[in-house]
Amino acid sequence: MIDYDYDLFVIGAGSGGVRAARTAAGLNVRVAIAEDLYLGGTCVNVGCVPKKLFVYASHYREEFLAAQGFGWLENNPQFDWSHLMSQKNKEIQRLQGVYENLLVNSGVKLINGKARLIDANTVRVGEQDFSCERVLIATGGWPSVPDIPGKQYIASSNEIFTLDSLPKRILIVGAGYIAVEFAGIMHGLGVATTLCYRGNKLLRGFDQDIRDFIASEMLKKGINILFDTRIETIEQKNGHYLALDQNDHAIETDFVMYATGRKPNTAGLGLEQLGVKLDSDGAVIIDKNYQTNIPSVFALGDVTNRINLTPVATAEAMALVSKLYSEQPKTVDYDNIPTAVFSQPNIATVGLTESEARNRFDDVDCYKSIFKPMKHSLSGINEKTLMKMLVRRSTEQILGIHMVGSDAGEIIQGMAIAIRAGATKAIFDSTIGIHPTAAEEFVTMRIPY
Repeated sequence: MIDYDYDLFVIGAGSGGVRAARTAAGLNVRVAIAEDLYLGGTCVNVGCVPKKLFVYASHYREEFLAAQGFGWLENNPQFDWSHLMSQKNKEIQRLQGVYENLLVNSGVKLINGKARLIDANTVRVGEQDFSCERVLIATGGWPSVPDIPGKQYIASSNEIFTLDSLPKRILIVGAGYIAVEFAGIMHGLGVATTLCYRGNKLLRGFDQDIRDFIASEMLKKGINILFDTRIETIEQKNGHYLALDQNDHAIETDFVMYATGRKPNTAGLGLEQLGVKLDSDGAVIIDKNYQTNIPSVFALGDVTNRINLTPVATAEAMALVSKLYSEQPKTVDYDNIPTAVFSQPNIATVGLTESEARNRFDDVDCYKSIFKPMKHSLSGINEKTLMKMLVRRSTEQILGIHMVGSDAGEIIQGMAIAIRAGATKAIFDSTIGIHPTAAEEFVTMRIPY
């Protein structure tokens, strides 16, 4: 038997990698983990966590306006970007410390530096080589920016989190959840915001009603959305930028951010030299057991470019560790995974879209409700909520639930549990609603349209 330095060597200390490392260590597996950038990965440092903090910050401008409808006199509050950044940085540093403590206290060897595979059982970090029985690739993804003239003037979502000051105007290119979320954030913080996209709808892959409704709500708030617009070049002029579209129309702005997708972070890991199979985007190809074509090499999370969500990566980590080192292996069920877009208003969804449901079944009932939330009866804000439920008529199976509105993510989390537990439309109908709430609408939908 070969005496390896480690049983498991994890490359990447993001959510998936950290969960795998400390879970394995808890099973008396000898584990090392290498990270060359920051503990916690994208989610903690330049993703979920700071973005949600920015979303909270951006709500207050509208909340101050809404407060007047409830008797609170306007006091003209001022926003301080540097204070928000300082507070955000403190929280990120705290979380990085939490991740470090979780690893070290569980017995994981934490190695700082860029790791790459030398062979199927050897990882090199700096000038030092480590032998290991198995290697786990958990390096996540990285923003992808197209190669156009003026690319050097383009920032990604990563750079937003380190801005010294807020621009007066911002151009955001893209239509995915990152683009939509940052459009709401920047607008809420008082930045004149333009969102442009080469297609004709936001949020590809979401339910069509959701896509149309969120665009309408964003436009009502004052966000400028330019559909069917493809940026060809970006020029710098007098301290500003000119983004020229396919019709040579110029969009003048102070900051250009691209949110046009992310690619798996596999460059420089030695995977291709070793013969690990990658797809055309650089994603690691794995089987149902998260194993690559090299038996000792595994991968999970965003680096595999399948379902790129932090909770999915952590679930995959626990499933992999249980398969490798436990007598009670677990699996990840990829059906009915809930997700949210922290746009303004929020979006949350679980299950099939209407088009997916109708393509799969010929007896689909659709229930939909659009209403003004009770809060806005006095707030003076022209915002509405959309709730939608898809049901298979013959079995009363809930196929999908979708929502645009305040606290959508909080509401749909509970709905996802109900769907996974097998709740039918009859069970929803027999459930007493909590009144007055928006969520009670889901148990009072009676007539399909």
